[in-house]
Amino acid sequence: QVKLVESGGGSAQVGGSLMLSCEYSETLYSMGWFRQAPRKAPGQEREGVAVIDGDGSTTYADSVKGRFTISQDNARNNLYLQMNSLKPDDSAMYYCAAAWPGPCDVAVVTARAVPYWGQGTQVTVSS
Repeated sequence: QVKLVESGGGSAQVGGSLMLSCEYSETLYSMGWFRQAPRKAPGQEREGVAVIDGDGSTTYADSVKGRFTISQDNARNNLYLQMNSLKPDDSAMYYCAAAWPGPCDVAVVTARAVPYWGQGTQVTVSS
């Protein structure tokens, strides 16, 4: 059973930075970060933020391009999301995700296709 454990969430001011970490139990080809904003109903899908494949290729949601960076350290079994220039709309529960079938592309993958999730870590951005 794949285990994913996030850490690093918290509060930040607009324009500030946070780094999220996800420790994983085994290396998988497709990994990434999704988020669910508080205004969305629990049944509504989480949105893909950034994903990375086993070759190191990354894709980002348009809303975070140029501000967020996903990276991976397989020697330490850690996935990271560096978040800069934070905005209030970035406030959400952030989830580490892994091992979905199909393309490792944030524009293609859907939350319902993801078999493994972390427990989530809250990010709150305030002015």
